[in-house]
Amino acid sequence: MSLQPYTSDLLASPIITHGFFTRAGGVSSGIYESLNCGPGSADDPKAVQENRNRVSAYFTGSERAINTLYQVHSSTVLLLDKPIPLGERVQADALITREKGLVLGILTADCAPVLFSDPVAGIIAAAHAGWRGALDEVLENVVANMTHMGSKLEDIHAVIGPAIGVESYEIGRDFNDTFLLRREENQKYFKDKKNGKSLFDLGRFCLDHLKEAGLTNVTALSLDTYALEDQFFSYRRSVHRAEPDYGRQISAICLNS
Repeated sequence: MSLQPYTSDLLASPIITHGFFTRAGGVSSGIYESLNCGPGSADDPKAVQENRNRVSAYFTGSERAINTLYQVHSSTVLLLDKPIPLGERVQADALITREKGLVLGILTADCAPVLFSDPVAGIIAAAHAGWRGALDEVLENVVANMTHMGSKLEDIHAVIGPAIGVESYEIGRDFNDTFLLRREENQKYFKDKKNGKSLFDLGRFCLDHLKEAGLTNVTALSLDTYALEDQFFSYRRSVHRAEPDYGRQISAICLNS
């Protein structure tokens, strides 16, 4: 089976290639079937590397390294002007570059991957937005860094990729409180349930934060990683099934050479 990435017209450009990859098209097996791109998983490292090579070839036609991070749910943004050395674990949750041929990748298994493009200034970015990073404004930091590099807000396009959907994201009241302590209006991202818990809308939260950062060209794919098991890995689904580990899908973007 070949790679089956989702794409968005909002990011489409002759100078930019992007993809929100599903779990199809790889060589991993078992709970990692098949395009597990997460080196932090307990999957066979050779299988993970082959999967990453296949994603690299999608962008560059060769097995060049994809630049990914050791994601720590922070708001830290890394400006990249050369490839991250193979095997180096750089702690951050977003990448930005204006260098052609550098593939920027984000690994997720329920958190929201967000890809950014500015085809006018020739700047791209990729961000990992779990609830902690989104709350601590990782997306706003990406926008601020892109504008510092020369982007205009009206030229920046952002797309939120596959992430856990609101109907799948049940949380406890203490979770709500963390958000409400920041802003009372964050209550709109929660839907109360009769069992005393709530549902959290991560996608809408990220979308609104992108708009608050000044972007107008934004959208979300609205694909639920928890519900769409045939297409996506899900950390929460693996926990509910008491599985020992889980795979990670990749979302990536590149300025064409």
